[in-house]
Order: sequence, then C-alpha cells, then structure tokens
Amino acid sequence: MQNKLPFSRYFVIGVMLFALFFGAGNLIFPAALGQNAGTNVWMAIAGFLITGIGLPFLGILAMGFSGSKNLEELASRVHPLFGIIFTSLLYLTIGPFFAAPRTGAVAYDIGIAPFVGESFGQIGLFIFTALFFIVTLWFSLNPAKLVDRVGKILSPAIIILIFVLLVMVIVKPLGLIEAPQASYANGAFFKGFMEGYNTMDALASLVFGIIVINSIRSMGVTSTRGILLASAKSGLIATMFLGIIYVGVAYLGATSTGAFGLFDTGGPVLGKASEYYFGMFGTVMLSVIILLACLTTSIGLMTACGEYFHTLAPKISYKMWVFIFSLVSFAIANFGLANIINFSIPVLMFLYPLAVALMLLTFLSKLFNHSQIVYAAAISVTFMISIIDGFKTFCDLLGMKYFGWLTHIVAFYERVLPLYKNGLGWLLPVLITILITAIFVSAKNFFTFRVKNNTENAA
Repeated sequence: MQNKLPFSRYFVIGVMLFALFFGAGNLIFPAALGQNAGTNVWMAIAGFLITGIGLPFLGILAMGFSGSKNLEELASRVHPLFGIIFTSLLYLTIGPFFAAPRTGAVAYDIGIAPFVGESFGQIGLFIFTALFFIVTLWFSLNPAKLVDRVGKILSPAIIILIFVLLVMVIVKPLGLIEAPQASYANGAFFKGFMEGYNTMDALASLVFGIIVINSIRSMGVTSTRGILLASAKSGLIATMFLGIIYVGVAYLGATSTGAFGLFDTGGPVLGKASEYYFGMFGTVMLSVIILLACLTTSIGLMTACGEYFHTLAPKISYKMWVFIFSLVSFAIANFGLANIINFSIPVLMFLYPLAVALMLLTFLSKLFNHSQIVYAAAISVTFMISIIDGFKTFCDLLGMKYFGWLTHIVAFYERVLPLYKNGLGWLLPVLITILITAIFVSAKNFFTFRVKNNTENAA
C-alpha cells in the first residue's frame, strides 16, 4: 500500500479527468458568455469559473472523502428513496434529457451547419441527428476499444486546436470588446455564476468521481487520506486545463461580436473564428474534431445511463435501455441547441443546489457523526427553495405569469432570503439548518450517553 504517487501518475489521472469533463459542448458556453458580457467579460468569467470548474472539483473531492461506492450510496445517506430518485434524475439530466441531445445539436451547429444552407437547417438537423444517434446506438450496443482510442486521440487534438486558436486571438484580436448586453450590464458575476450550471460538470463530477477513485486505488493508494490527496492533485490538473480554455474562449467570444455579430449560442463563434484565422482548412478541421468528440461523449453517456438503469430495473435489458435513451436523445436534439440549453436551465436550477448541498454535507458529515437527521433536514430545506427556483425559471423562460401560489412564495423568498435574486437563496438557510440540527444531534447523543452511563453506574 502507498499513500503517494509520482507526479506523472497524477498528471495522467488529471488528463483523464479533463477528458471526462471536457466535451465540445463546454466550448459553446464561455463563447456565448463572452459575446454577451462584452466589457464585463472578466467579472462574468470569474463567476463562471466557480460553478464551471470549482464545483466539479468539489464534487470529485466529495466522492473521495465520502468513501461511498457510488452516487446512489452517498445520496442514500438522506434516505434510500432519495438516493434512487436523485441519482436517476442526475443521470437523465447528464444523459438523454439534455447533455446527450446537446452533443448531437452541437455537432450539427459547429460541424455541419457551416456547410448547409439555412433553408435546409431543420431537415439537415433531422437527418444528421438520426445518423448521429444510430452510430451512438451501434457503438453503445457493441462496446469497443475503438471509442476509447479515438477519445484519447481527440482530447489532445481539441486542446491543441483550441490553444492555437486562442494564441491567434491574443496576437491578432478579432475586434474590440463591445458594451455588454442588457443581461450582463449589471450583476455580471452572478450571471456568469449561473451560466456555469450549463456545463453540468458539477453533476457529472458525482459520477466521474468514482472513476477517478478507482483509478487511484488501482495504483495502490487505498487510504482515505491518500485517495483524497490524489483526487485533489489530479483534480487541480484537470481544472487548470479547463480554466485556461474557458477564459480564452470567453475572450474570443468578447472580441468576436463586432466581426461576426451576436449569435443565439456559442457554437457558430468557434466555427467563424476558425474560418477567419485558418480559412476553409480550419473550418473542416474543427468540424471533424468536434463531430468525433461529440460522438464519443454521446456514446459514453448512453453507456453510463444504460448501465445504471439496468442495475435499477434489471428486467429491462441494457440494450433496451440504450435503445430507449438513444431514441429520446434523437427526438430532443431536433428541438435545436438553443431550445435544449434554455429548457435545461429550470432543471439545473432545481438539481444544482441539491448536488452542492450534498457535497457540503459530505465534508461536514464526521462532525455530526453522519446523522441522517442532519442530511434529511438540510436536503429538505434545499428542496423547498430549489423546486421554487425551478418553477420560477420555467415560467420566466416561457414568458408566463407566475401561478398564484408561486407568486406569494417567490415574494416571501425575495424578502427574507439573502442572495435569492442571484440564485443562491438556498445557501444560508442550508448552512443554518446543518448547524442547528448538528447541535441538536450532538446534544441528544451526549444526554443519551450520560443517561446510559449513569444507569450502568447505578447498576
């Protein structure tokens, strides 16, 4: 048994973790942020980095610190039913409901759309996503080393291409950074903070954390402290790469508005920038790499979701689960990238606070002896706030008036919860709940121990 690894091992695990987190979809969000934030780009990207790389790093550490075998086991500390429901929702979110369809839509927007006329856009999207998810289904049903090998080649290729592109942007900027759009004119930091949710990496970290931990254990590190330190060092390497790319792509987006105009999503920004600097060759290279990267990500998501739901409902075969998820992903992908992103936001506003609260509870768990009361109370408080945030965001998205009951609750939350309007209204109530319930549990255990001890002495 060993507690330390050479740096080369940490680097290998860190690059693997980076590849797990980084998909072509991650490029579109900082690009869109840069375009919309304009001169406020640095404040906005600071907020984005907290949720885009800070929370995923926290998630990796939480899984290492918890000692749990998987996410369901960790979430079951609240209640076994919560463990199943929360884990299922998380897999569906990073799988067939949003992240997997997004891979097909991103691949089309960046890899195919530049070569297809706008008049054939919807038909082109339908045909492309049909082929895309047929290939995804085939590889998911027939797992092969080819996917892993292509992924290992693609990750360095994407990094190299993006770094070259970012160097060109610094040496020869596309244009001047313009004024921010209305949504970023005030509160750019918190707007960027919320935009980081779109990467879904904090949710994915609760799944990927187990992969990292198993890799560390396979190298001979088995102690909790050793695993936590190795996870931290590997996580820092992965998040460093992600952070550099996010900052660079955000700057690219900020300088591109004058040259290309404002886009609905960040996808076209990268395609236009590649064409601007490298001509048709750059466009083709970016298209091929992004297409293959999205495909390998899609296959990985289908495989992971199929395996989890097969363990949950073994009467339905793994192959049937993968077929169902591929079909659902294909259908949702045809709503288009902008719609997929928009409709994922209410779900993320609901799930993210629950995921972060679970991470915080994991780190503090030893202080209250892993008491289920503390877990259940903190998650219940989080749920009561985040579910309202989800409904509110959904109504805002559709331009609907709030339901009567929702109006009163939102008004109450805005009045009494600090940072509620910035999407962090759940944070202080959860911390207070953890403190109060932890004190209650400690006092209860103390008095129980004293009574037991006095009874034994009297006997």
